[in-house]
Parts: sequence; structure tokens; C-alpha cells
Amino acid sequence: MDIPILTPQPHQSETNVGGSYLRFQINADTPALLAMKYVQEVLVVPTTRITPMPNMPECILGLFNRRNRILWAVDLALMLLAQPIDASSQQYHILIMRVGETPLSLIVREIKGVTRVTSNLQPSAGESSALLPYLEGYIWQQQEKLLVLDAKAIINSPSLHNY
Repeated sequence: MDIPILTPQPHQSETNVGGSYLRFQINADTPALLAMKYVQEVLVVPTTRITPMPNMPECILGLFNRRNRILWAVDLALMLLAQPIDASSQQYHILIMRVGETPLSLIVREIKGVTRVTSNLQPSAGESSALLPYLEGYIWQQQEKLLVLDAKAIINSPSLHNY
């Protein structure tokens, strides 16, 4: 059963201070943000809806059908942090992003909702070298460090295209 959590509202005013970001947990220890302009939809699906595909990179869990479109399902924690999502889970939290005409579904630990960012983006520092190419930077919000992910870098990742 698909449970839509939110969809971006294209009629929102761009004159508001700060930007809107989807807040989520990549894994239990890593909160992150993705600009809402790249977020198409978020949903929760049973793990059985993902069809595994052979001979694919380990981070690509398989394919699934959403609104008569076939999408790749990527374990974001495995791709960025080399830590797979909890295999015992009965359902996946999926965020479907789109860069240009290219959609990609990212499996994350938990979707937290939409937040407005008003603080300045800080350059990435202290993160693993494998994670750096996928970051725009980070911000501090309520005394928590939030990674701001680069949607274009994720969708163009060599780990998704070199197989």
C-alpha cells in the first residue's frame, strides 16, 4: 500500500527568506536535507514492491513501478556511507527526486518532513572523502548538523553508472 507523505507545491512564493528542503535520515546517525525543487514525491512501500535486478551495483536494490513508471531504487546509505539500510525492515521510505528529466528513487531510513533553511550553508568539513562529492555543504539547525545533499551529483554518481 502506497502512502503519499507530501508533494512539492510549485505555486509557493520564491520571495520567502531561505529555501525549502526535505529533511530525512540517511541512516540512524545521519540527518540530511535535499532541496524541494528536486523532490517529486515521498512514499512508503513494502519491501516486496522492489524487484531485485542481477548484475547491478550493490547500492541499486532493484526496480519498482510507480504511477506506470519504472524507477530504480537506490539504497542511499549504502551509496554514500557504505552502510546498507536495515535489511529486516518490512517497508522502505522512498524519496523520488528528479533532476531535469531524470527521476531516481532513494531509499532512506526515515522522512522527517519539510523544513525552511534560513541559515547560511557551510562548506563541507570533517566528512568522509567518499561523501564529499555528494554534498553542497551543511547547516546547523536546532544544534544538529544537517548535511545538504547535491541532487545533481547523486543522480550522476559513477556508482550508479559504472556497471
